[in-house]
Amino acid sequence: MATVDQTGIPNRLTRPRQAASDVPEWISGIPVSWWVVGVALLFMPVVAGNFVLFQIFGWAFILGMIALSLMFLGGYGGMVSLAQMSIAGLAGYMVAILGPSGVQTISLFWPWWLYIPVAILIAALFATLIGALAVRTEGIYTIMITLAIAAAFFYFTRQNYTIFNGYTGFANVVPPELFGINWRRPIPFYYLTLACAAISFAVVVYVSRSPFGLALQGVRDNPRRMAALGFNVFAHRVFAYTFASIIAAVAGILMVWQNAQIAPGTAGLPAVIDILVIAIVGGLKRPIGPFIGAFIYVILRTYAPDILLALNLPGDRFKLLIGLGFLAVVYWSPDGVLGLWEKWRSHRQTRGDPLTGQGGKS
Repeated sequence: MATVDQTGIPNRLTRPRQAASDVPEWISGIPVSWWVVGVALLFMPVVAGNFVLFQIFGWAFILGMIALSLMFLGGYGGMVSLAQMSIAGLAGYMVAILGPSGVQTISLFWPWWLYIPVAILIAALFATLIGALAVRTEGIYTIMITLAIAAAFFYFTRQNYTIFNGYTGFANVVPPELFGINWRRPIPFYYLTLACAAISFAVVVYVSRSPFGLALQGVRDNPRRMAALGFNVFAHRVFAYTFASIIAAVAGILMVWQNAQIAPGTAGLPAVIDILVIAIVGGLKRPIGPFIGAFIYVILRTYAPDILLALNLPGDRFKLLIGLGFLAVVYWSPDGVLGLWEKWRSHRQTRGDPLTGQGGKS
């Protein structure tokens, strides 16, 4: 056991060395339910078809990563950015421009080991500039600035034909065949998106507990006090944009590979709002929330038109169901689906277990 000094902070320097037979702390701290979900996802191709793997889970992982970048800014930094989809779209455009595509007059056909990191770097620089502008404001003004940047990016890509090929965009943008594997086939692409989503989730959890993450949360709660303690509030907020952009950029590259094309509508204003809805529905307090919201969104987006057609309603009004679901979740739980789950667990513990009679109020 670690000792505690006069400040109440555990003193890790006096902690005894862990025995070789003991399970590492970071492994023992993972809930059993997470292990169950992880094993289920690993063996999902055994029971799921190609459509479910590629279109449902692949898309949910990609949207979840973009929403995760928003969750990191909003949940840990207190900054709501509507430009995360634009950052992902820019990374996707850079892959199409720098790498191979069907538009041979514009694409440069660089090797994959060069155009992928350059695309992520350009997206990170773009996000850093956005952050440098957005962090000078607060609240609704931050939302409006990032929304204006997202709108400007959409109209610029649609009207520029020299670099972004205008309204048509780029087609035949596929991942490179590494190790002799076609990564756009359903099973390989499922494992590729699953690995990227798992790594992004683990990195966000780690960073949130690191000195930078804890300082960022302190800046969120009381920036004046953090500045008085010697922390650079401006630098922490801007770097948060840079860090979150890397996750969004990787998701943007996967999104382009999944669709095999990119056009201005990929990062249009409806897509920008969708990311905000996904993050809020899942929950902005925990990194798992965006993936839950993305899975719910993809399910509704995929099957809502069929439900509407069965009810003799126009199938193109599927966003009506998504909007109603969004309103219901926000009304009953501002913390999203995770908030509903926590309320249910708290209510169950308050009432007690009906079988044993334990767990109720004392």
